[in-house]
Parts: sequence; structure tokens; C-alpha cells
Amino acid sequence: MNPAQLQLRDIHLPAAVSWWPPAPGWWLLVVTLMLFIAMLWWWRHHYQCRYYRRIALQQLAELEQRFLQEPQNVALVAELSKLLRHMAVLHFPASNCAGLQGEEWLEFLDRPFSDSPFSNGIGHVLAQGPYQRHNLMDQSEDLIALCRRWINQLPPVKPRRTP
Repeated sequence: MNPAQLQLRDIHLPAAVSWWPPAPGWWLLVVTLMLFIAMLWWWRHHYQCRYYRRIALQQLAELEQRFLQEPQNVALVAELSKLLRHMAVLHFPASNCAGLQGEEWLEFLDRPFSDSPFSNGIGHVLAQGPYQRHNLMDQSEDLIALCRRWINQLPPVKPRRTP
């Protein structure tokens, strides 16, 4: 037999493996990574939007500790009123809440609640509290709890950056 007469072909190597399309494992890795990044962004955004609320709750806890150490009703009412007004200006347009006084201020504070705890409950002392002497010794915890409840109802807002 003559090898030249045989119709044999030389050994051919298969084509090189292409990098595209990737294997299913790579697709799964990319999707998982994208989901992780999205969740991380959402968590960061969620955390930042509640920054003022966390600060307000810390300040409220400090006020409560100070009041428990030195019970001063007028100072407590003034500080609580100041804290709530500051949080209102940070979370709502200033034109809606900055100039409110008396009953209008209490009605603004009552908006998130159906039972009107500021106008008809213990919260009414915030309107006249700094100007009158009240005996809040037995109701101070209720007033602080009401303020904490109002702060927890605040809508999330992105912190403002200072230049």
C-alpha cells in the first residue's frame, strides 16, 4: 500500500475555546455580585436617610438621662420642644412648620397620629410648657415616650451636605 494513495488527512486540533459566551457559573456569579451591590447600595441609602432620626433618638435619650438625674420640668419641656421643632424643620419644608406656635404647632405634631396626643393628651404642655410651671413628675416618662413615638414616625430624608 502506498501512503500517498490513501486519502488520509492530517490530525486537526479542535477550535480554541471561546471566552464568549461564558459558562453558566460565571453568569450566576455576575448576577449574584450585582444583587450584592444593589443590596449594599440600598442598605447604605436606608442607613443615611435615617441619620437625623438616630441623632434625635440619641439626644432624646440624653435628655431623659439628664431629667432622671436632675428633674426640672420647665427645662425638660423646653428641650423637648426645641428637639421636636429642630427635627420638624429638618424633615419637612420650613414654610410648613417653622413659624407654627400654640395650637397650630400641636396640630402639626398630631398629623402622624389618629388619637391627637399632642392637642388632647400629655403633649399639650409643649405649647405653654416653657412659659408655665407644670408638675410633670408623674407624666414626664409619658411625654418622653410620646416624643420618641413622634420621632420614630418621621419620614426618611437624605442628610444635607455642608460645603
